[in-house]
Amino acid sequence: MTNNINLLALVKGEEKYIFLFNDQNRKKTLRQLGRFASDPELSFTWYDAAVMSQNVRKLTKIEQAMQSRYKAITANE
Repeated sequence: MTNNINLLALVKGEEKYIFLFNDQNRKKTLRQLGRFASDPELSFTWYDAAVMSQNVRKLTKIEQAMQSRYKAITANE
């Protein structure tokens, strides 16, 4: 398991949404995106949640690919 922390940020007018997550809390982060989108007091929309969710998944895939590559490289040493 990795200790890497991923960061996603969105600025909408005066509001700033910053999400820090790792493998252990990725699902919790995805749920939080939905909660923010359903809050009428925030400018965070369902479109924002969809785009940010897609980015969470992309970052996770990139991180997994990097880990696999690292294992392959270190196994050959």
